[in-house]
Amino acid sequence: MSKNPTEQAAMSGLRRAKMDQALKAQGIRRRITLLEEYPKIVCLCGSTRFSKAFQDANLEETLKGNIVLSIGCDLSSDNELWADKSPEEIITLKHELDRLHLRKIELADEVVILNVEGYIGSSTRAELDYALFHGKTVRYLEEPVL
Repeated sequence: MSKNPTEQAAMSGLRRAKMDQALKAQGIRRRITLLEEYPKIVCLCGSTRFSKAFQDANLEETLKGNIVLSIGCDLSSDNELWADKSPEEIITLKHELDRLHLRKIELADEVVILNVEGYIGSSTRAELDYALFHGKTVRYLEEPVL
């Protein structure tokens, strides 16, 4: 037996109310997430030689409630990944990883430059320029020296 739209809406509301009641009993409240409640997406940029700075910044930004985009690997400490690759393959892979990181910058709301001891190498400079070109908010680990 088919219900009319009013009855269907009432049943749907009743099911939702029962679900809300069950969730509330578990200490969980249903909420509608508004756009401004979404966490910020932060992309970490810097020289991969500073892997500890990446780890520390990742933890710090995560604890602030941000979504963190970071390097997936680094050519200096992930030696076993590159052991069977030719120099040409490594160069190609590095370019692909650089392009992937630029895409992460595009997805981010903010970019954090991990300029340990003021160091900003050519790759990080290119990422910084890319972020600025795309209108991203940029923060620095250390105050940049002009």
